Amino acid sequence: MKTCNTSSFKWLPLAAALIAGSANAQVSSPQPPLKYTPTQMVETLHGVFGDHHARAIHTKGIMLTGRFTPSPEAARVSSAVHLHGASVPIIVRFSNFVGVPDAPDNDPMSSPRGMAIRFTLPDGSSTDIVSHSFNGFPSQNADQFRELLQAIAASGPDAAKPTALDGYLATHPAAKHFLTVAKPAPVSYATLPYYGVNTFKFINARGKVTYGRYQIVPLAPAQYLSDAQAKAAAPEYLSKEIGERVAQGPLRFRLMLQVAGKNDHIDDPSIAWPDARPQVELGVIAIDHLVPDSVAAEKKIVFMPNSLPKGIEVEDQMVNFRSAAYGVSFSARQ
Repeated sequence: MKTCNTSSFKWLPLAAALIAGSANAQVSSPQPPLKYTPTQMVETLHGVFGDHHARAIHTKGIMLTGRFTPSPEAARVSSAVHLHGASVPIIVRFSNFVGVPDAPDNDPMSSPRGMAIRFTLPDGSSTDIVSHSFNGFPSQNADQFRELLQAIAASGPDAAKPTALDGYLATHPAAKHFLTVAKPAPVSYATLPYYGVNTFKFINARGKVTYGRYQIVPLAPAQYLSDAQAKAAAPEYLSKEIGERVAQGPLRFRLMLQVAGKNDHIDDPSIAWPDARPQVELGVIAIDHLVPDSVAAEKKIVFMPNSLPKGIEVEDQMVNFRSAAYGVSFSARQ
């Protein structure tokens, strides 16, 4: 078993000067109009993984419930209602990357894992976070991601060499890194850090702006299986393990905000920001129950990362595209 002690991270306080200056410190490059639509994206995902009348990607998952309690520091960053005051109910969905509903949990294509969170706000509305267990994204924008998927679909075992994927990866280093870097199988969904790869604009009660990306860090050390352990694991080991683990007590994560520094790209999810960037603890996620019929519940929910309360705004426009694609995929499940 491989262990990474997340307590070694240094959660740096967010200085008032950093908040005040953050709005003018980042890089935002003009993006050309997108060539492809969210519907075309979903169709391309079905071309890679098959149309299973389910989520087009991160298809296999399990849902749980719990509460989020904001930290005192959170209100300094944003006036969003769930980031100050009392705790709020949450729904959490853990998932595997691949767009196949019965893919084994120990299949290498099941990584990175996903963690989506829905916060139920006091007025009955909701706001969502969508994250995965890899700090980065394979593409700068939605068009590039669709072209990557097309290259994967055209590069099966019988494809002539060099394949379309070989050619694509030769000119797209971020995609090559995403697909080829080692992603060891986790001991549990609860022993992984998760990353929100898109940037959001956080505005506090005084109008100060902070650009940041979410990170969700388990309180316990991150733990991974060895290659031999992963190979021997059962196809459903993660869903079985998370049920057993939550029965023993709440699963706890810190919700962190990584703050953009000078020259950090805020509209390019393929570029991870340096680990040395300041982080603000927004609060603690405590997950305490499995949803009784997770399969049925999952069919009724779609997580929308652009569903935001006052105090948080979209900065990376891929957020809107992703939300639209999730909506198309949700309609296709019905």
